[in-house]
Formats: sequence, C-alpha cells, structure tokens
Amino acid sequence: MQTTLMIYDGTAPADSDVPRTGGVPLAPAGFTWPMCGCGGPLQFFAHLPVEDGVLSVFVCQNDPGACEFWDATSSANRVHLFPREELQPVAVPETGVTLLPVTSAIRNHVVTLDPEEVDDHDDDDDDDDLAPDPYDLARSGWKREPEERFGKQREVLGSLGGSPSYLEDDRVPACRSCTRSMEFAAHLEEGISARTAMNLGGQLGYVFVCRACREGAFLTD
Repeated sequence: MQTTLMIYDGTAPADSDVPRTGGVPLAPAGFTWPMCGCGGPLQFFAHLPVEDGVLSVFVCQNDPGACEFWDATSSANRVHLFPREELQPVAVPETGVTLLPVTSAIRNHVVTLDPEEVDDHDDDDDDDDLAPDPYDLARSGWKREPEERFGKQREVLGSLGGSPSYLEDDRVPACRSCTRSMEFAAHLEEGISARTAMNLGGQLGYVFVCRACREGAFLTD
C-alpha cells in the first residue's frame, strides 16, 4: 500500500513552476482570474504538477462561510487542468482575497504501509467495520517515533493520487461537460501554520479531475 504524501518544504518563489500552495497561478495566455458567484475573485490555493499537466485550485475566501466553497457544484471553487507548456503568471486582481500570505513549497514523499503491521490504528477506531484508510494511515504515521502517539502531521499538506479518504461514493462529482464521474487527484490540508494555511474550515479538501475534458472540481468533507 503506497501513498504519495505532499510534505511542506519551506518557502518558494511566488511564480515558480514547482509543487506549491500559494503564490501566483501559472496558466496559458489569455486565462482570466476566476470569479465567485458572490462577485469577488477566488483565492489561489495550489499549483500541483501532475503527469499530464498542472492542477490549479481556486477557492472563494472573500467572506468565509458565506459562499459554499465546500460544494463541488458551487461557483465558489474552481479546478483547472492546464497543459504544462507555455504557462505564464496570471495577472492578480487588485481587489478581493486572491493570494495566500506565504508560498509553501511541496516535496512528494512515497509512504509504503502494511495495514496488518499498524498496531494502534484499529484500537483507536470507533467503528471496527471501517477498513484502515491509506491516506489516514500515512498521514498519522508521518515522522512518528515508536511509542509516540503523534508525529509532525502538520507538515503534511495533502497527497497525490490514490483514493479519496473516507469519502462516500455518492459525493464523487460528475464532470459538467461529459457527465462522467471525475477521477480523484489530490487531498489538501490547511497547512503547517495559521500564517500559511489555506482556509478549509478545518476540513480535508478533495481535488477531482476529468482528464478527457481537462476540467476539475473541489470539495471538502
């Protein structure tokens, strides 16, 4: 069982083409900053290079809690899958909540776990019918020493690929263009500190993508 964790790796230049949260989005020429149904610009959350392009995640933070950024069908979030070539920094709107205060670099770290060897996870689980979740196991064990209850979990900014952690099947979004179920692409965590954090309402974020239509969706649990 392998999980690719996204680990905080210090700061990064705001317009760098590296995996990061925050900074300025990179997009093809002609791309305009996405707007929320409330009339304000969305905040840029993450630049995630993947095998077939770059995922760019935007979420409304103009009036947190007022717009339904947690809903995949809401206008309060947007996910784009851009081709990797000829990307350039996007002009940032002059008003609205658009950028995170800090650009956080990400490094990918593959964790291999055997659920049979995890002694304490099932003992702490309130529901014995739930199978151990790969992302939950990898995150909870990150930098944890033997007999230590907690590790440095705030360093984990999410994961790439795999399956959505404990998300019910009926919440998997459908592509607005082709109506097929989207493919899970990434988890997003709020961040290592209040200063660098994405505001997800204390929840785990899920990024989905339709690779055929190059469209995405975002929701929280």
